[in-house]
Amino acid sequence: MRTFAKNSIIKFFFFGNYFYGICVIALSIEATLQQQLPLNNIYYFLAVFCLTVVYYTKAYITDKSGYPSDERNIWYIQHKTIVKRSQLFFSLITLVLIFLFTVYYWQAILNIFALKFFLFLIFPLIAALYYGVDSKFNLRKIGWLKPFIIGFTWAGIVTVYPALFYTVETQTEYQFTIIGSLLFLKNFMFISVLCIMFDIKDYAADAEQRLNTFVVRSGLKKTITLIIIPLCVAGLGTFVFYGITRHFHPIKIILNVLPFVLLLITAYSLNLRRSLLYYLIVVDGLMLVKAICGTVAMMYF
Repeated sequence: MRTFAKNSIIKFFFFGNYFYGICVIALSIEATLQQQLPLNNIYYFLAVFCLTVVYYTKAYITDKSGYPSDERNIWYIQHKTIVKRSQLFFSLITLVLIFLFTVYYWQAILNIFALKFFLFLIFPLIAALYYGVDSKFNLRKIGWLKPFIIGFTWAGIVTVYPALFYTVETQTEYQFTIIGSLLFLKNFMFISVLCIMFDIKDYAADAEQRLNTFVVRSGLKKTITLIIIPLCVAGLGTFVFYGITRHFHPIKIILNVLPFVLLLITAYSLNLRRSLLYYLIVVDGLMLVKAICGTVAMMYF
């Protein structure tokens, strides 16, 4: 009985996308500290959490191209009522927070210039186009592009958005910086690789639907050796070069290198067949590991 209850809680937490909400908060804190900016208030992080849960959950509710036999889809069918209530609850919280933010900072919002306005819109727009306006047009159908769309959106939300909201609150201009650009690139690379790894789970179904993901086009071994490893090295090399030239503390460099090493180890572990929960907990869990390592490195080294 205890095992069943424990398993139900784990599925609720991961299938319900609450873990993604926590990852968004953790990565946002890491990127904010790395850009040497003050943390946004708790309402900002609450809004980001709610929006993430609502977005991912809505995708599974409305997406008709999913795989009916998928364990997560079965879970959504079995828990339809609680999922709908959760959606309503988090949607209402999000709307209230957006309304309060607009009322409190309406003068600053009216003074937003073109660049800042563009940055505010580009990431939600790409996220919306990922699932598309209808079943005929969505970026998700472009298999090889899918991981980079997700990586781009996540990198923008966790790297650019905290800085954008800070400039609104302080009524200052958003400026592109070297560190901000490198952090965006590192997060983009890291999360894109995670998405490519996640496609390994759906290899059979994607091949059946003729969705040309990297795994379908190149096979498992080539995907790991020719795509995942080079992307990891590119993201890792960028940070190490920057860290050395900026004379970072050795432990600070090691802490930021560790998630990429774990990423490579996890990639090789996917040569064996793994469960959905393995992907959700271990593969996606690397986002939380990265955030914790980066935050500890900034706070103590």
